[in-house]
Amino acid sequence: MAVGNPYLGPGGAPLTPAEQAYVTKVERWEQEERAYDHQQSTRPQTLAYGLNDSPVGLAGWIIEKMREWSDCSGNIERRFSKDELLNNLMIYWGTETINSSMRLYYDHKHFGKHDPADHLIEVPTGVTLTVEPVNKAPREWAERTYTNIQRWTELPQGGHFAAFEEPELLAEEIRAFFRRTVL
Repeated sequence: MAVGNPYLGPGGAPLTPAEQAYVTKVERWEQEERAYDHQQSTRPQTLAYGLNDSPVGLAGWIIEKMREWSDCSGNIERRFSKDELLNNLMIYWGTETINSSMRLYYDHKHFGKHDPADHLIEVPTGVTLTVEPVNKAPREWAERTYTNIQRWTELPQGGHFAAFEEPELLAEEIRAFFRRTVL
């Protein structure tokens, strides 16, 4: 859970050591991994037309992220079978929806800017973290934006694609949050 841009301005508490370590980790990650975000948020059409035109290019784009961001220690088939990978690719290829999947990045960059101080989230919130290091924000970082965290869980396994990698664990977390919050 990368919380995004929590309030760090005037009147905000100074960063804790855990938050400082998190910021450093995210900065390193951005240097190595964030090129996809820059491309998708600035020129999604250019990339999308190339990927729609090339099944090998599409496979390279998607499979590389699944290998790097899943909890597989570099062995993608530890998490996903060849059939699962191919099915995922075919959804994008057959429907030509890689373009629409990238629009979120463009829209966020161009239309999603806001002052975090004006957007504190007060509704009951459940947070489930995987072992993916960049999204493993410290709780105090999350609490700068989400002021009513009811459930905080760190899963023992699973990466960026938690619903695909660990569907049972994630489903149980969602059920547990709503059982506690709603009942």
